[in-house]
Amino acid sequence: MIGTIRHARAQPKRVDDIAGVNDFRRRSVRRRPVVLVHGTWCSAYDTWHTMAPALVERGYPVFALDYGHRRGYDTTNVFNMVGGADIAESARELAGFVERVVAVTGSETVDLVGHSQGGTVAHQYLKFNGGSNANDPTRNRVRSLVTLGATNHGTTYGNKQIVGAVVEKLGFPVVGTTDATVGPSYAQQLFGSPFIAALNEHGDTVPGVRYTVVATRFDTVSTPPKATFLEPGEGAVVTNLWLQDVAPDSTAGHMELTTDRAAVGVVLNALDESQDRRQLH
Repeated sequence: MIGTIRHARAQPKRVDDIAGVNDFRRRSVRRRPVVLVHGTWCSAYDTWHTMAPALVERGYPVFALDYGHRRGYDTTNVFNMVGGADIAESARELAGFVERVVAVTGSETVDLVGHSQGGTVAHQYLKFNGGSNANDPTRNRVRSLVTLGATNHGTTYGNKQIVGAVVEKLGFPVVGTTDATVGPSYAQQLFGSPFIAALNEHGDTVPGVRYTVVATRFDTVSTPPKATFLEPGEGAVVTNLWLQDVAPDSTAGHMELTTDRAAVGVVLNALDESQDRRQLH
């Protein structure tokens, strides 16, 4: 008699499974911690499985969170995916995570790397949730921010925004429907949304932060791709960079910005602390 073979259901990989990531043992660190912030509907592991090991290898204390599950919803439900929650709520979640990082590492500052919505969440945190200190920028919690294909000024999602606007005019509540299914962050990132307008009302940047903004000409999610670029305000340093300026032959799209070899190199260079001395002092 042949017995039945039972296959255990594979557990989804977590970012904590990457060696060296999310080490919350209390200790002093030699390099400034790096906090990685994923985008909409893509987990920290799926986003950072290439970038995080590269940072660990360079000696950075690396931390990453899965943010944005909507409160009160079943977290196993497909419609309650990471990154779906209200962006302001996600920024508060990021703020709490950063405070855990500084508490265990003893570092007073961190660097942030945000992909897609992760960059927008980081901006919200910088402006409204304690990432910066308007009275004394030398006491900012964040020293540098690197964004990859971030929806810094909103996105048209390719042509999806145009289609959605037409459907709305025909009487179908697109925004309300997306809020109820995949969460409010989708509509909040639309070009011209009230959320994006409020986020950038007083300028793109805050004083005392070094920004590196990376776009790819093949981005079909954060569109138009150049809308990710930032205008530097007083006391901030901004480097806007096309990936193809570094790697002319790269055809990396939106999702590849966290795994593309050239993009990883750009992030490593941007986090080089010697940049601080050259640009902010």
